[in-house]
Amino acid sequence: MPSLTELYEEIAACQRCELAKGRTQTVPGEGPENAEIMFIGEAPGFHEDRQGRPFVGAAGRFLEELLASIGLKREEVFICNVIKCRPPGNRDPLSDEIVACKPFLDKQIELIQPKLIVTLGRYSMARCFPNAQITHVHGQPKRIGGRIYYPMFHPAAALHQPKWRSAVEEDMRKIPQILKEAERLAEAEPLEQAEQLSLF
Repeated sequence: MPSLTELYEEIAACQRCELAKGRTQTVPGEGPENAEIMFIGEAPGFHEDRQGRPFVGAAGRFLEELLASIGLKREEVFICNVIKCRPPGNRDPLSDEIVACKPFLDKQIELIQPKLIVTLGRYSMARCFPNAQITHVHGQPKRIGGRIYYPMFHPAAALHQPKWRSAVEEDMRKIPQILKEAERLAEAEPLEQAEQLSLF
């Protein structure tokens, strides 16, 4: 199993899809290797492409505010995206780009072993909630194996559509209780089938 540093080097050299031709640099993700919580967004934007860091624009500032509201700093969680290079014009990720980057995200999850994975937006949500609509499933944690997945709106959605802001803030406030449940489940035998959690 490679270390995160070795994985980042592999991502930096990646030529698996067309996005490699237009990027300034890759944006693998950041955070402690033993983070209990992993946030997975969709794709790097303009500022992320320039800095090589995830969530450094307006959505990133809002995410930091949300984390602070539950007593966390971004340095305490792991933050990454489904794809590691910026799509042209900040368009949505394409299916072949998501597939090309999937092994990298799989390895990150395997290396970090987070107790809770928070998906931000519909593209990261689709990984574990296929065919679901985010307006229907946000804020509803689901156990898959020994890990809890928790779908939320992307912070950018709340900035672009203020009607979702209260939902994002409310969903974030649930995270401490969900993490407690995740810690309890981590000691239990994993289930083969996904299990909806009735925490709230």
